[in-house]
Amino acid sequence: MDDPERYRLTLTSDGAVVMQGWWSDRATGERKFRSWIGSYSGIPEARVVLTESEADGTEHVLEQWPDDEA
Repeated sequence: MDDPERYRLTLTSDGAVVMQGWWSDRATGERKFRSWIGSYSGIPEARVVLTESEADGTEHVLEQWPDDEA
């Protein structure tokens, strides 16, 4: 069975979490990532990050917007 929280999408504004969502399917996470940028890019200091959680508990960033930060 797929982990229903494998892909996490987080929207922050000025560093504070505004909204999060979790999906088991990467394609769904990527689609929501693009959708959230379109819907929430007008929020001051908005940042959208899609991460993947591994079985060992580690997490890595797949996509982020804006992408100008390391």
